Amino acid sequence: MATLDLAGKTALVTGAASGIGRASALAFARAGADLVVCDLNEAGLEETAGMIRGLGRGVLARRVDVASREAMGAFAAEVHREREAVDVLMNNAGVGLGARFLETPLEDWEWILSINLWGVIHGCHFFIPPMVARGRGGHVVNVSSAAGYFATAQLAAYSTTKFAVFGLSEVLREELLPHGIGVTTVCPGLINTPIVATSRLRGRAASPGARQFAIDAYRRRNYGPERVAVNILKAVARNRAVAPISPEAWAMYLMKRFAPRLTARLNRALAARMERAMAASDAHASASSSGAALGS
Repeated sequence: MATLDLAGKTALVTGAASGIGRASALAFARAGADLVVCDLNEAGLEETAGMIRGLGRGVLARRVDVASREAMGAFAAEVHREREAVDVLMNNAGVGLGARFLETPLEDWEWILSINLWGVIHGCHFFIPPMVARGRGGHVVNVSSAAGYFATAQLAAYSTTKFAVFGLSEVLREELLPHGIGVTTVCPGLINTPIVATSRLRGRAASPGARQFAIDAYRRRNYGPERVAVNILKAVARNRAVAPISPEAWAMYLMKRFAPRLTARLNRALAARMERAMAASDAHASASSSGAALGS
């Protein structure tokens, strides 16, 4: 079985203050790498940096907005003053948006595209050319989603960004192959991370009880980011093109490839079931609120 030895290497992870980003940064550190990490959440980022130092690895941690060309350019310049290039680039930073297309204002489109897509483009633009120029290979990990190949109406803009990241990764894999740089598209499924609680919700998804329904569903699934990180390292070691992570992500990936019509029908059935579950959650929340008001 291929294992990843990053002794003497540098790995960069965006969105490293929590969730998959933090778990992956720590996994790279355990594999021997020094880390470069960034996030907007300074407190969480410093916690991650402290954990990395506790593993005996060096770390450069900076507050950076991946959506900003200027901020990412300055960040890259600082990184490259200290090292010729990074060895592993993981574009992980991302946000969630639960809404159908007709419920999504342009402001939300601009927001999610700036982070989920432009954040990845910025990471690739500023950090891949030095990897190529150095001439010693490397690896790029772009975090897409199971929603990057299994689209649902309730995640219109989110799925759009993740499909785009998937496509960009395929292009990069072909272009960077002659340079000895691998590219892996990571597609987690239902992973219990803070993104579930912090996602923007619009329309039906923003109704009372809907967010709590999603949080409870992810908690019950209980597939943590540490398990994702383990699988990411395996995928990098094997230079896999696509890495669905959880069992449901694998199931959706294989179904989409080999039974697209059945997948579409199943998708609609799952969406209808989710709508019914959210309606029941709303009714329960409304009843609890009414009961509390009567008892006051």
